[in-house]
Amino acid sequence: MMQCLQFLVEPTKNVTAKFKEFRKKSKNEKREPLDESQQFIVDLANDLRRVCQRSEVLEHISSSEDVWPTLTCRAFILEWASMLESKKRPMQTDEWPERSEWKDLALTNDLDMESAKRVILTWLKDLRAQPEQSVWPGEQVVVDLDDFDKHWRRGQMATLQSAMELVFWTLLNKELNKETIPQKWLMWKQRSQQICATPYIPHTVWDWICDAGVEVTLDLDTANPDLLISEDEKRMRCGFERKEVPNYHQRFDGWWCAVGTEGFSSGRRYWEVDVGEMDWRIGVAKESALRKGFKSLNTDTGYLTLRLERGTELKALTVPFTALPATSIPCKVGIYLDFDEGQLSFYDVESRSHIYTYNETFGEKLFPLFGTVEIVKDLVIRSPKNRSHCMCPSMCLWG
Repeated sequence: MMQCLQFLVEPTKNVTAKFKEFRKKSKNEKREPLDESQQFIVDLANDLRRVCQRSEVLEHISSSEDVWPTLTCRAFILEWASMLESKKRPMQTDEWPERSEWKDLALTNDLDMESAKRVILTWLKDLRAQPEQSVWPGEQVVVDLDDFDKHWRRGQMATLQSAMELVFWTLLNKELNKETIPQKWLMWKQRSQQICATPYIPHTVWDWICDAGVEVTLDLDTANPDLLISEDEKRMRCGFERKEVPNYHQRFDGWWCAVGTEGFSSGRRYWEVDVGEMDWRIGVAKESALRKGFKSLNTDTGYLTLRLERGTELKALTVPFTALPATSIPCKVGIYLDFDEGQLSFYDVESRSHIYTYNETFGEKLFPLFGTVEIVKDLVIRSPKNRSHCMCPSMCLWG
């Protein structure tokens, strides 16, 4: 098959090489002197790369080819200083630095920033004492670093911050099983930064999420009478006439919602939903949550959901609600529940980016929740696609 595609591979290689040369030339022409925080990140990348094997992707940072905005640098320094200051390892839930507003904190006074830098420099003293290329990060980390590199080169990631974090995490947690380090990094990141924790989830981690895929169908006995449900019980939209149905206590009679037939009280679960363009809500409902009337469906009433209103307002229905960036509005949403770890995460399936995570201890059974008021476009529950890997020898020709 690759012989058949050779006529495409060679021109693509030439285009890629010319693009890299052009971007490097453009960056050199426009490069401005780095400020203190940016230089700190450059030096840190060099220290990490010196010790960690197969972390060549960090050369883009240490050579100033990938220069981060100052605010991003300051937020990174504060976040990782907080990590280092915590006496317990990040995989222990007590005393985790649970902050989702690092960029807001990055605007604080310079005394805080200098203190954070000192914390990192203290840790670096031990790191610099280690021999060059002395830490093997594990095959999974190597694959994911290459994945980050590829997506950054293609312009699908603004910076290589996620790659730098993964290397940092690896060096901080050398005692962990190397095969699970990328997954543990994502779990920690979603706890530390609940909103838009990473712009891209590498494919080994995405495969791990999809491995938890389950078949979800709508429970007709819970569906609002205004909803039209397909025969396979995987599609729903609003109709024009209210159906005559039994008024079961578990049925929604106010909000236009339904829950899944099966609830979950342990383990990992993942499902996907094609959502509408104007107004929808998805997530989970606690078994004890009230379903009658028009009482707000938020964390106070037993619902952990993502909601789109008027086609432009995406929010997590916390109390008060948490506004999410308009750039995060998805067409297909992945919902990942890790009951035992206390995380419910939402992803943009098409870009494999993180949108939002609820972090809490789940004390009762959770049911997948679906809601829509759209009368034209169906809300559709999808089965996660089978894993597939690209056969292109270098940069993917099709993605």
